[in-house]
Amino acid sequence: QVQLVESGGGLALPGGSLRLSCAASGTIFSIDDMGWYRQAPGKQRESVAVFISGGTTNYAESAKGRFTLSRDNAKNTVYLQMNSLKPEDTAVYYCNVQGKMWTSGYRKTLADFISWGQGTQVTVSS
Repeated sequence: QVQLVESGGGLALPGGSLRLSCAASGTIFSIDDMGWYRQAPGKQRESVAVFISGGTTNYAESAKGRFTLSRDNAKNTVYLQMNSLKPEDTAVYYCNVQGKMWTSGYRKTLADFISWGQGTQVTVSS
């Protein structure tokens, strides 16, 4: 099992900043993709910023130049620094982690996993 704990959402003024954190724990063997998605009311969930296995970082066009994705591999934690926030950034932000984990039981094997965080609300408003 892999659990994700998110923190850092809240209310920000337009032009302000927020930093989101997501810590993964459990029987993790390796992490491939790690990043953040968001879903605004009435809209589909969309990718915001994601580390892709192999070293690539993908940012949504709306996030480029304003958001920075970083990670602490020792802590299995990913951070999203959001600057110059706009009202259209208002959404529930979800952490997503994909990789391989050890299964439970007598004979442990490796299995792929995809985990989502519970979501954290980000509201940008004056």
